[in-house]
Amino acid sequence: QVQLVESGGGSVQAGGSLRLSCAASGYNFRSYCMGWFRQAPGKEREGVACVYGGGILSYADTVKGRFAISRDNAKNTLYLQMNSLTPEDTAMYYCAAAPRWLGCHARHFNYWGQGTQVTVSS
Repeated sequence: QVQLVESGGGSVQAGGSLRLSCAASGYNFRSYCMGWFRQAPGKEREGVACVYGGGILSYADTVKGRFAISRDNAKNTLYLQMNSLTPEDTAMYYCAAAPRWLGCHARHFNYWGQGTQVTVSS
């Protein structure tokens, strides 16, 4: 049974940093594409950053240069380092997995975690 469990969310002031983690289990983690997505109230879920085992990285334009996605295949864990946070980054952040790389789009990801809330105050 695939399980994705996010952690590391919280409340920070603008300019601060957070590091999200996603612990994965129940499948061959290293062979899957992994991604971070976020959804703010009243908005669609958007891809923040995705990584494929072959080294493909994808970032939303709004987070380039501020966020960094990484994975530790030995620990079956996905990370998202978020720096220089702004109130516009406030959202529920989700970890997701996909067996094939079709792009960093929510519709291509099969498995989802419950999410972790990130709130950035000005």
